[in-house]
Amino acid sequence: MNRKAVKWFFIVPAAALSALWLFCLPRNLFKGTPYSTVVESAEAELLGARIAADGQWRFPPRDDVPERFAAALIRFEDRRFKYHPGVDPLAVVRAMRDNYRGGHTVSGGSTITMQVIRLSRGRERTFRQKIIEAFMATRLEARYSKKKILALYASNAPFGGNVVGLDAASWRYFGRPPEELSWAESATLAVLPNSPASIHPGRSRDELMAKRNRLLEKLHAHGDIDDKTYAEAVREALPDEPLPLPSLAYHFVNNCPQGQRTRSSILIHLQKAVEEVVRRRSDALAAEGIADMAAVVFDNLSGKPIAYVGNSSPDRKRNGEQVDVASSPRSTGSILKPFLYEKALEAGVILPKTLLPDVPVNLSGFAPQNFDRRFYGAVPADEALARSLNIPAVFLLRKYGVERFYEDLKAIGLTTLPRPAEHYGLSLILGGAEAKLYEVTKAYSSLVASYDGVSLPLWYTFEALKEVNRPDQLDWRLIASVRRAAWKTGTSYGFRDAWAVGMTPRYTIGVWAGNADGSGVPGLTGARAAGPVMFDILNLLPADDGWFQEPGGDAGIAADVCAASGCLAGPDCPQTVEMLLPEASSQSEVCQYHRGAEFVLPPVMEWYYRIWHPEYTGHKVRRETVMDFIYPSPGAVLFFPVQESGEVEGAVFRVAHRNSQAVLWWHLDGAYVGETRFIHELRLAPAPGRHNLTVVDQDGESISVRFSVEGADL
Repeated sequence: MNRKAVKWFFIVPAAALSALWLFCLPRNLFKGTPYSTVVESAEAELLGARIAADGQWRFPPRDDVPERFAAALIRFEDRRFKYHPGVDPLAVVRAMRDNYRGGHTVSGGSTITMQVIRLSRGRERTFRQKIIEAFMATRLEARYSKKKILALYASNAPFGGNVVGLDAASWRYFGRPPEELSWAESATLAVLPNSPASIHPGRSRDELMAKRNRLLEKLHAHGDIDDKTYAEAVREALPDEPLPLPSLAYHFVNNCPQGQRTRSSILIHLQKAVEEVVRRRSDALAAEGIADMAAVVFDNLSGKPIAYVGNSSPDRKRNGEQVDVASSPRSTGSILKPFLYEKALEAGVILPKTLLPDVPVNLSGFAPQNFDRRFYGAVPADEALARSLNIPAVFLLRKYGVERFYEDLKAIGLTTLPRPAEHYGLSLILGGAEAKLYEVTKAYSSLVASYDGVSLPLWYTFEALKEVNRPDQLDWRLIASVRRAAWKTGTSYGFRDAWAVGMTPRYTIGVWAGNADGSGVPGLTGARAAGPVMFDILNLLPADDGWFQEPGGDAGIAADVCAASGCLAGPDCPQTVEMLLPEASSQSEVCQYHRGAEFVLPPVMEWYYRIWHPEYTGHKVRRETVMDFIYPSPGAVLFFPVQESGEVEGAVFRVAHRNSQAVLWWHLDGAYVGETRFIHELRLAPAPGRHNLTVVDQDGESISVRFSVEGADL
């Protein structure tokens, strides 16, 4: 063979071997490995985890290894790890010697690097495979640093049972992250991967203890730990059976990306406190049939949630305890009213105190009622919002536009409006649509975050909500809180959903109470069930510095406003107030309620307004009588028989009206009891005693009759 041939005889195999070595490793050694879902708090503490798709507790890979575990692992598995190129010849010779003397495999001589290769390939442990592992280990050493190789090993080594990787092992056996483990605990985990199938904390404890202590002795002998640390370490007990992982923000963890490690915005100590508040309040309400509760807290500066309780008391068995109500569509009740008020102000449709009608109305079959079933004639817009009156809100929505508001709601992030605007109609403002607590709270938080100190619509909205007062609620001042908040409650039709949202300049809190299965509970209201919880949570939060900054004089336009109607002042308005208004307010309507110096409302508004405002004079000319009672006659004494079922049948009350198209609204003792059209008959069963029945038509004309009900059987 000539010299050239000899040369190529060596060059070709060497080149092939070099190419094989260069490309022997896949780009990702553990590609396709399923990992557990791991969610951490903002402080990097574990909130919760979900097992991997293959049934293993295997946390996503870590980037480094704590010093104690690294020292223990290297001392136990591969003491020359920091110096060899992936293969330790001395360890191989030693293993061959020990195996020969023992007559069976005593030691494999594998380095940590070689074990990483074996873990990634999952092949049988044969001599041939060890040769391949050694070859690939040298390539791995060329690709990665020693720190990275240690991290690969720690992330994928078996630790007994279905526990894989240092993080999962640390939490399952010790209930803490690896960085917080003692020397004894680190040594325990360092020896587990050596024989995970036969030795783990659940069995073979004596052998495990002996193995751990021998490692501690080595660490002590080589100066890794001092005398005192060694003495304390060998006295530490082994862990018992695997521990359950932390389970905070349960539903939030479920919503995070699966199979990944997520650093969330949740504040762990606040989360614990909010969960306890919700649990305590919800367990108390459960006795009344109100089984579920959810709460969300947003930091307005970051726009991210800092506490999330999808549902209360998951250990209390009932229908729906696993439902994440915070992210489930629920009927909105009145909780969207502030958004309509703010948008109407911004567009100049109303001014802050524009009078809105509060009278009986039937719009193509839609007849809204206030919660207390009363009518107030006319109410300033800001007061109507604070008292959460339904009828003024419907009139405002009709004025502003359903389609327009529908698009506004989608723009603020509500994703639960799958049907066109006309499907919801005017009921959109009273719970005719659904929304998620998480999205509603986020929308309120965004509202606060967008306030720059000059937005007058927002400022007036916050002011209207600062001291909410509505007929269905307890006095909020009786709640043990001195914290100031702009807040709103809501109650859906049928008492199915109770809402409360509170805002401060820094935080926004949303609370929902009800039953996840949708069943209603009489007496379930936002103010009673959700409002107190919102204030409890508010008290957990750091105090805000100050309040929403009032806009300065350059934030809008100064205009004269009628003191009586809240509209732009007209030439006949006797008393005006100068107000700073949004620029679009210049297009708002001018007061139409003054005739000369007299303040006069339309007839129907006038009749109801006069009840609550005795100072009102209004129309002074009496009109011709257009209706009268057929039954009962004035001063009549009525007797109602009791049926066999125990129910009182009552009687049919009748009215005649000159206008065959008239609409009449009936009120018994000041409380609204019904509406009639065409044929004016209404069955009533008043309790024993004296009563006053008043009927009002669409022109504000009214008649009243007094009567008494007697009967011992009643």
